[in-house]
Amino acid sequence: MWAPPAKARKNINYDDYEADTSDKEHQEAVQRINAAQNEIDILNEEAGEEILKIEQKYNKLRQPFFQRRSEAIASIPHFWATTFVNHPQVSALLEKEDEEVLRYLARVEVMEFEDIKSGYRIDLYFDENPYFENKVLSREFRLNENGEPSSEFTEIKWKPGKDLTKRPSRTLAKASRKRKYDEPESFFTWFTDHPDANADELGELIKEDIWPNPLQYYLLTDSDDDSDEDSDDDSDDDDDDDDEEEEEEEEEDDDDDDDDEDNEEEEDEGEEDEADDDEEEVEEKEGD
Repeated sequence: MWAPPAKARKNINYDDYEADTSDKEHQEAVQRINAAQNEIDILNEEAGEEILKIEQKYNKLRQPFFQRRSEAIASIPHFWATTFVNHPQVSALLEKEDEEVLRYLARVEVMEFEDIKSGYRIDLYFDENPYFENKVLSREFRLNENGEPSSEFTEIKWKPGKDLTKRPSRTLAKASRKRKYDEPESFFTWFTDHPDANADELGELIKEDIWPNPLQYYLLTDSDDDSDEDSDDDSDDDDDDDDEEEEEEEEEDDDDDDDDEDNEEEEDEGEEDEADDDEEEVEEKEGD
């Protein structure tokens, strides 16, 4: 993965380090730790160089297979449009008209520079379309002389009235639900001098996520979403069943309460009958 180089470790003179206490052992331990850390840092730098060499080697070995894959993709209409639309992060950046333009996207190429760590270029090849004159739109990411990321891009030659980057969003409600970023409003603002760091993030998504295996997103069809919906439906059914069981239990409790009330009423009536009988017995005795 291309990324700006890590900042060099700050050199600290631990010989001048003095502990809060005058413990000589403590100071010597810190110096030993520093010496070991320096060796680790040297090995990490060497490992980084070796990894770059391996990446360069296998990047060349992958090229014939990328070419073979591109030839196969060319036989599938709207392959790249479907892939971009199915990608969860990229799709959040797409307006409806962006999707229409991407239907003319015939080929995608990602080219890493010779030394890899200095940067890469993304080329989008388009068939003749009613939106712009360009056959290829490119965006290039590289490190400048100061080691800071910079980018260059193709200026899109829009046809009259077709500039999507100057139109208000038509799917603001959709964007507010899905989009992580406030900008860009159109996917194609990526090919402008956009200050938002997310422009670089989009490049990383294409290079690191889509380009290595676009087929996984092309095959991410509605059936996958349906399976998620089915699982949600099953969950809803379970909730409904639970609600029904709770209602039945409440009805049973109500029936039990009614039975208890009936029993209490019968007991009260029995007690009243016994009281009446006692009164009659007392009256009979008094009569005698």
